[in-house]
Amino acid sequence: MVLEMKVPSPGESITEVEIAEWLVQDGDYVEKDQAIAEVDSDKATLELPAEESGIITLKAEEGDAVAVGEVVCLIDTSAAKPEGDPAPVTEKKEEAKEEPAKKEDAKPAEVKKETYASGTPSPAAKKILDEKGIDATSVSGTGRDGRITKDDAVKAVPSMGTPTGGNRGESRSKLSMLRRKVAERLVAAKNETAMLTTFNEVDMSPIFELRKQYKETFKEKHGVSLGFMSFFTKAVVRALEMYPAVNSMIDGKEMLSYDFCDISIAVSGPKGLMVPVIRNAENLTFRGVEAEVKRLAIRAREGEITVDEMTGGTFTITNGGVFGSMLSTPIINPPQSAILGMHNIVERPVAKDGQVVIAPIMYVALSYDHRIIDGKESVGFLVAVKEALENPEELLMDGNVKKALEL
Repeated sequence: MVLEMKVPSPGESITEVEIAEWLVQDGDYVEKDQAIAEVDSDKATLELPAEESGIITLKAEEGDAVAVGEVVCLIDTSAAKPEGDPAPVTEKKEEAKEEPAKKEDAKPAEVKKETYASGTPSPAAKKILDEKGIDATSVSGTGRDGRITKDDAVKAVPSMGTPTGGNRGESRSKLSMLRRKVAERLVAAKNETAMLTTFNEVDMSPIFELRKQYKETFKEKHGVSLGFMSFFTKAVVRALEMYPAVNSMIDGKEMLSYDFCDISIAVSGPKGLMVPVIRNAENLTFRGVEAEVKRLAIRAREGEITVDEMTGGTFTITNGGVFGSMLSTPIINPPQSAILGMHNIVERPVAKDGQVVIAPIMYVALSYDHRIIDGKESVGFLVAVKEALENPEELLMDGNVKKALEL
């Protein structure tokens, strides 16, 4: 019996996927549930498992875009499993490796014929080279017998110094469907929203002190580190409750507001930027946020994240500081209306109580859609985040640090 394997639907609104890589070869014997291909959708990269055991026949090439429900391979379930590694395959590979060497031995290297025309520019080429001030001996001719053509002269570039002989090669590679979709969404966000960015700075000293005092105990009890994301997530949830317009989005001619906080976190994965969602972050403790951030980050980096885990989100937090970014203007993650950018923490001189002191400072940026969020709300939101981060014990922990950290 020959089984037709069709592309399953990775999620709602996805109509096609791209064959990123076949993990098996045409004619291989595959086991049921064995991963046979990686497919890219516009939201994630997923593995395609074999539905039955048998000999596989591929019906699509790597890089092909195939519609959901389309047949991508056939599996002959009546074929018997071969015993051991088939020798012919190995022999073919060895022959393939040896064949080019035989051809090279049989065919002598061609020697470029030197004639009077070699390195000599045509009249038109000579005029162009003279205008550019380029010596004809520094130009390689592509014309007959090495003659320098007009096109060679046009493409010639004056030397800016002594040639180094370094590699000047280039390569092309096809963008994955995920990367192309991310590019489209980013351009759309710039073109279709009235995006502005407001900035502020945060003195991270109080959070540093809390982490220094409790991080070891926190990790021993809960098995996760007490990082910065839990503080920022809790601060964002508090600010969203104070400024509900930031937790809204435009739907046609209406404003859609949410009474929950699904916080998207930008994570760098092997296939590019991914944005998994922390659901109902308003109900999570510090431990709950840190555990969920760790779980989603691991799944994204190992390529196991699902479309459902990246669908939705009412607000996004992105942390360019892990890569050393001092300041940026993050792009809104549509259809959301705002995104908070975290950056690196640097010791800077600041004024405190009339004195200049050194403190760990982070610049934060809020990009927002001015069509739905006014300047007063955007600035107030970012100030609320700043206040919570600079006074976490009172504003995020209700004055009881151990209870908030479940210690």
